[in-house]
Amino acid sequence: MRIVVAEARVPFVRDGAELHAQSLVTQLRRRGHEAESVALPFHGRKHELLEEAAAWRMLNLSSSNARPIDLLIATRFPTWFARHPRKVVWLIHQHRAAYDLYGTPYSDFTSSDADTRLRARLAELDSKMFAECERIVTNAQNTADRVQRFNGVAARPLYHPPPLADRLRSGPYGGDILLVARLEPLKRVDLAIRAMAHVPPPTRLVIVGDGSQRAALEREAAQSPAADRIEFKGPVWGDSVADLYAGARGVLYAPFDEDYGYVTLEAFLAARPVITAKDSGGPLEFVRDGVNGFVCDADAMALAAAINRLADRSLAERLGRAGQSVARTITWDGVIEHLLG
Repeated sequence: MRIVVAEARVPFVRDGAELHAQSLVTQLRRRGHEAESVALPFHGRKHELLEEAAAWRMLNLSSSNARPIDLLIATRFPTWFARHPRKVVWLIHQHRAAYDLYGTPYSDFTSSDADTRLRARLAELDSKMFAECERIVTNAQNTADRVQRFNGVAARPLYHPPPLADRLRSGPYGGDILLVARLEPLKRVDLAIRAMAHVPPPTRLVIVGDGSQRAALEREAAQSPAADRIEFKGPVWGDSVADLYAGARGVLYAPFDEDYGYVTLEAFLAARPVITAKDSGGPLEFVRDGVNGFVCDADAMALAAAINRLADRSLAERLGRAGQSVARTITWDGVIEHLLG
């Protein structure tokens, strides 16, 4: 089959959605399909959302170079607005600020009449586009629950391995707690920094990632009593980040209501326990408190207590090995077949 994977790509940002699309293209090609990605830039500015949706609606992706394209796979808003007679959605997320994040500090939508109308219009248009689709699956149960709640669409989760899966391995359990995330408000890296004030030496926090909040987070870390034990690595990819997983004591990943979150499975594949929060969403589909990690209240003291429990290396290893057995069940086997129908 000739298949196009549609991406809404944020310029100069390498995020989970982009990695998801790239992995999908790779897996389609490995199975003998002709696959390409098609991307338009996405900025997410509230006053431009309908324009960005219209830009995708103008695209007719039913053919290329005088040959038909057999299938279009849409991924995140607003890629499902593109036109194609056979369209499937593997839903990563909608424009969350207009949906589940509305009413939280993470949304720029207010209760004004204009914003209320815009939210209603986006929901209406999303539902109309979803009705054009042959099939809708999601990356996680959390995402499926959202699209059911807001759009009345029944979808099943289709779990898949993280792009780093083949590079991840276990190594000796070191003394560092690893945090891998885009440095954005939703990832709540500030909670981890504050938690370190209640974690005694020699435990260190190693932060991997970049984003709009990096400078602010570095300033907060510099003012922490644990400043000399908090390190920012910046964006790290491939074998370099796999090495960090392999040498960590555990992984702290406590975002707010994450969709799926590759970090959880990455940590488990490296046999590292995961510390997450009760409101972290996607990670809770895999992390079991006291079995393969810890599920805490979303506050610094609770996270610190969990970090301190991992000072017991034997406990860290036991939890990590349990997580590894979970992550190894998530493979690409059957995923592409179900997606293509």
